[in-house]
Amino acid sequence: MPRESVSSSAAPTVLRHPRAALALLSLAQLLIALDATIVFVALDAMGKQLQLDARHLQWVISSYSVAFGGCLLLGGRCADLLGQRRMYVAAMALFGLASWAGGFAAEAWQLVAARAGQGVGAALLFPATLSMINTLYAAGAARNRALAVWSMASAAGLAAGALLGGVLTETLGWHWVLWVLVPIAWPCAVAALRYLPAMPSVPRARRRFDVAGCVSVTVGSSLLVAALVQGPQWGWTDWRTATVLLLAILALAAFVAIEKRVAAPLMPLAMLRVRGLQTAMLLAMLFMGSYGVQYYFLGLYFQQVLGWSPMQAGLAFVLPTIVCTVGIRLAERGLVRHGARSVLLAGWVAGLLGMVWTAAVLPQAANYWWLVPGFVVMSIGQGASWTGMWVLVGEGIAPGQQGVASGVAATAQQVGAALGLAVLVMVAAAPLAGLHDAGEQAWRQANAQGLQYAEWGAALPALLALLVCAAMARPERAAARVAASA
Repeated sequence: MPRESVSSSAAPTVLRHPRAALALLSLAQLLIALDATIVFVALDAMGKQLQLDARHLQWVISSYSVAFGGCLLLGGRCADLLGQRRMYVAAMALFGLASWAGGFAAEAWQLVAARAGQGVGAALLFPATLSMINTLYAAGAARNRALAVWSMASAAGLAAGALLGGVLTETLGWHWVLWVLVPIAWPCAVAALRYLPAMPSVPRARRRFDVAGCVSVTVGSSLLVAALVQGPQWGWTDWRTATVLLLAILALAAFVAIEKRVAAPLMPLAMLRVRGLQTAMLLAMLFMGSYGVQYYFLGLYFQQVLGWSPMQAGLAFVLPTIVCTVGIRLAERGLVRHGARSVLLAGWVAGLLGMVWTAAVLPQAANYWWLVPGFVVMSIGQGASWTGMWVLVGEGIAPGQQGVASGVAATAQQVGAALGLAVLVMVAAAPLAGLHDAGEQAWRQANAQGLQYAEWGAALPALLALLVCAAMARPERAAARVAASA
């Protein structure tokens, strides 16, 4: 059976309800982003009420990351084979169910299992959502506009999660950081049946699901993310870390071998030779290792160094989010006028400058306003970098493979998040070594110093991303290369 082409040509599906459809697709991204940050400020309350130690609290976060990162390729393939709308509805229903059950958790394993269920739901939802944007909207201004709105929803979700998590934890209790997601997920699942078009799926007779490839890549990706997440706690030379990493490598190697031989591969390996997708994967990893760690380390700085409440820490992220939407709007216009390369270059320059400022002033930032200049510049860069990055994902990919392409890029994003956080947590913890009996003031100063080191560390992936963008072919050269190969 011949393998599918990796070129794109099919015309977009006609939308009867374009605004409602874009709203539903954007709400999906808002939900995923909201869940990424809403739990952080509730961890302390969860630990006290459920009597969770640090290991269990880490897995409240890690179980979501492992399930999300491990199931993204599965979600992408399901979207391509079964239809994006069908997967959107199923994923929203699962996400809502896991959130509802998690709010009733009375023991650690119940909360961890619910978070893993949310991760699976998000892994099925993200590729379906992004592939619908790349399929329903024509390349150019229409798609750029849709991606800009989708990106704004992501930025809003990140900030709303930090703020809403603090408000709900202090007023109604930590259970509501999970329950609040249900009134978003379930109504969206129902509304999708009316306002999202029934996307074409592969006929049942031709529907071949690469079970071996699915199992191997899900196991391998999950183990890889788990090893990166647990590495700082177990120790990078510990036999458990080495064992999990080895098993991950073996599973992923088996996946590559399977994909070379199977007639209907889960992920055609030729897809990885598409230059836009290659660049998007690398940028996704670097994005999460730089921009993606900011909420974690700055949230710790606000609460542990400045002594703010969860609500105050959440409010601190409102300004960066507003500014991030400005960066997204600028990216939308820049994509039409100058192309993805210029937008990405400008975004990463701004992001790098903002991170350098933040890292430089962090220990001396006795109040919030010292950080504002860095936040403003960095957030503009974040919005532009995020939007430009996802534009690259769909370029040169056939409509029937958009789900897998989205899953591949999102998997790289999750690996980057786990790796970046694992490395920078070690960097931040270095000044705290041997301070168990030190006074509170000494500990606070060492903690601030460690968080500053982490911020400097986050600037390094931003610098690498800038170099990657500078190495991208200029639009006119890329067009000439395509014409020459035709």
